[in-house]
Amino acid sequence: MQNDIKLIDFLRDRHSTPVAQIKEPGPTQEELDEILTFAVRVPDHGKIAPWRLVVYRGEVRQKLGEAFLKLALEKDPEMTETARQAELNRFTRAPLVVGVVSTAAPHPKIPEWEQVLSAGALAFNLVLAAQAHGYVANWRTEWIAYDDAALDVLGVKPGEKVAGFVHIGSSDFPTPDRPRPELSQVVTYAGEA
Repeated sequence: MQNDIKLIDFLRDRHSTPVAQIKEPGPTQEELDEILTFAVRVPDHGKIAPWRLVVYRGEVRQKLGEAFLKLALEKDPEMTETARQAELNRFTRAPLVVGVVSTAAPHPKIPEWEQVLSAGALAFNLVLAAQAHGYVANWRTEWIAYDDAALDVLGVKPGEKVAGFVHIGSSDFPTPDRPRPELSQVVTYAGEA
């Protein structure tokens, strides 16, 4: 049943814009509030909200870049100038970055795996909500999502994990589609030979 052809067209052509192609403007506060409100409307067994969001915008993005560079230099003091700039610009490539943080933990009724999946659904819903508001978005992790010192700088608490960083902004870059899997390679029908 096709009751919203615009949504069908959107899903048919959905893609992520490369972070390097994201620029100003980003969402206004009112738009961001609406995007985040839509984003948290995800499957959540037990209604426990096993995730939280951290918005990185403004000057804090430059300060984080400086911290990322410092941490990266501790691991590789011989970094090239290009690599150093990449660390400094990691969170300034888009007008804002939203961290999706999984707070999944043991629960008497809700499996942790379902909580983790809910955080993943939230990250993707955030991408969709941004795109539905006319912005582009890209869901990334990168090394900072797995480095304890970087997580501390980012405000991620012990026991939490980063489901992703969603970079949001504008772009006029004509993003080419990437190859998608053939259904015959990824779909099976139970009970059918």
